[in-house]
Amino acid sequence: MSQPYEYRRRELVEPDWTRFPGWRDVTRDQWESAQWQRVHCVKNARQLHTVLGDLVPDSFYADLALDQRASATMSMLVTPQMLNTMSTEDFHADPVRRYMIPVASDRRTDWPSHPYATRDSLHEHDMWVAEGLTHRYPTKVLAELLSTCPQYCGHCTRMDLVGNSTPAVEKLKLTLKPVERYDAHVAYLRAHPGVRDVVVSGGDVANVPWRHLESYLMRLLDIETIRDIRLATKALMGLPQHWLQPDVVEGLERVARTAARRGVNLAIHTHVNHANSLTPLVARAAQTALEVGVRDVRNQGVLMRGVNATSTDLLDLCFALQGEAGILPYYFYMCDMIPNAEHWRVPVWQAQELQHDIMGYLPGYATPRIVCDVPLVGKRWVHMVTEYDREHGISYWTKNYRTSLESDDTEALARRYPYYDPIDTLPPSGQRWWPRPSSPALPASPLSPVPPASPAPPLPVDQGHMAVL
Repeated sequence: MSQPYEYRRRELVEPDWTRFPGWRDVTRDQWESAQWQRVHCVKNARQLHTVLGDLVPDSFYADLALDQRASATMSMLVTPQMLNTMSTEDFHADPVRRYMIPVASDRRTDWPSHPYATRDSLHEHDMWVAEGLTHRYPTKVLAELLSTCPQYCGHCTRMDLVGNSTPAVEKLKLTLKPVERYDAHVAYLRAHPGVRDVVVSGGDVANVPWRHLESYLMRLLDIETIRDIRLATKALMGLPQHWLQPDVVEGLERVARTAARRGVNLAIHTHVNHANSLTPLVARAAQTALEVGVRDVRNQGVLMRGVNATSTDLLDLCFALQGEAGILPYYFYMCDMIPNAEHWRVPVWQAQELQHDIMGYLPGYATPRIVCDVPLVGKRWVHMVTEYDREHGISYWTKNYRTSLESDDTEALARRYPYYDPIDTLPPSGQRWWPRPSSPALPASPLSPVPPASPAPPLPVDQGHMAVL
């Protein structure tokens, strides 16, 4: 009997990097060196041409250069490991290329940004209780140790802080010295015993010198009230060579043993968006982390059009993660409402359909939740929507806790908070309802929740919360 999805085991493969003209003479020892990978990251169209040569038409390099000059919210930085998982048979259509190396022709010309797209769409910076420490959920904090990564994703939700400034976006800067920032984090956590869970991120913790990261983690482990520590690193996939370095492996084992002895759950969260990104090196890095005592390695992907927004793509990825790489599928986030991201975002109804369509194939413990990170609310499973105006693309959500911005707001738990679908996915009547980006009047902003009975009439926008590009 045929099924909508047919499972076929696919063993992981490390693509042959010598197929690229620029890497024809690269040895395996070089390829498996984290230092070689970092030094040979691709940062612009000229360097990409040096690697790929005539495998990609000249028009693509021009398309890339135009995007970097005009629209990119993230500077280009792609590790050889990631570039090697992209197919040159149709480089423009490759799913990994579509989010790691965006080009001008990818982006929408009618609605390049949603009218309510913001640089800090989740208000993480607004919720800083110390530099780089976001207290958004009652029992959890996000610790941003630094503002760099080994690679930069075009859809990065922290595009206001992470990476180099681009012609389109002048980035915010961390101002404290790292030791001062870490001291402030630890002091806050010691003073707030209600926080039990710390997500250690950035940027990417793979860019923190290991001795500094280990010291920070050991200080967290000294706080009795901390019971969960999660290390956020896309580099487990984008630069697995880093996590296989002897000093990193040995240090991770020391941290994992200390965590286990003190009853703290230590996990690694990585970020894989397509099955093609998984290779034997990635599986080896994940397995090594588990062998030295990390409790779990989990994946938090992002749902994106043109990358993975089909049930087949998601199931292929999840089976490769869980069955071949030893990485637990955990979340797929809907792409956040940042500037110039409308070509990636999917509407809530499509996310709901995808959640429905992937159920029943994977083991229950390895079936990921698709979640919408609603501004001023937080992560919500896509079926938790309270009300949904499909015509105008506005969904309404409720919350059961206050953020650090709302400690004195007695009405915070009684409101319904809106989230917005990409306008190009709406029916014609819904698209006509939205003023064009140049219009001075827009419907009520996310910071002024809309009553759920009907769409609000156009109101002046709080420009302080609009994206500035």
